[in-house]
Amino acid sequence: MNVLNFINSFFSDSAHWQGYDGIPARLAEHVQYTLLALGIAAAVGLPVGLLTGHTGRGGNALALIATSARALPSFGLMVLMFILLGLGMAPVMIPLVVLAIPPILVTTYEAMRSVDPAPVDAARGMGMAETGILFRVELPVALPLILSGLRSAAIQIVSTATIAAYVSFGGLGRYIIDGLYQRNYEKVVGGATLVAAMALTTLALFWAAARFAVSPGVRRRG
Repeated sequence: MNVLNFINSFFSDSAHWQGYDGIPARLAEHVQYTLLALGIAAAVGLPVGLLTGHTGRGGNALALIATSARALPSFGLMVLMFILLGLGMAPVMIPLVVLAIPPILVTTYEAMRSVDPAPVDAARGMGMAETGILFRVELPVALPLILSGLRSAAIQIVSTATIAAYVSFGGLGRYIIDGLYQRNYEKVVGGATLVAAMALTTLALFWAAARFAVSPGVRRRG
């Protein structure tokens, strides 16, 4: 049986659309993990990236932090957190947040540093407050690149959240882990297809957000 047959069998089975192990329930769990981890990572990464990018200080420290965080193995960190903290949301969230912060942090910093200094100097010369310069001059121009960092973090979370199933959590990874254990490759392929579809949907949502949030002038200049 080829991959397309596996996919067709998985999605045409009505049992996969009902109950606690049904596709709607598992998809809702995966979305919950993704939104929570992305929200926490953004709450940490965006303010730090905006502030350091605005002031131009701390770039080397950000690069060091990002490199160190990216070197951490997500699966190993999740297992370690599970051993230390036991069953709960924290062992799942910590690795996902650690994975998502670096692209948000570094991309936000680089986005702010890439803003043309001429309008910034002009706004400062007119007496505009630093917060006004940050949010009214720099942020609108930097927004496309900042959204790309959030998009990259979201895709990584969607893909990596599948490992939550290793510590008895739900999400779409449940199909992959359970399918491998049961030698049910129809379930494995179905779960992988759902993760891929969710990643593509995430890309589409961020594209739509960029079209809505970024001013046409900035989009044309990019």
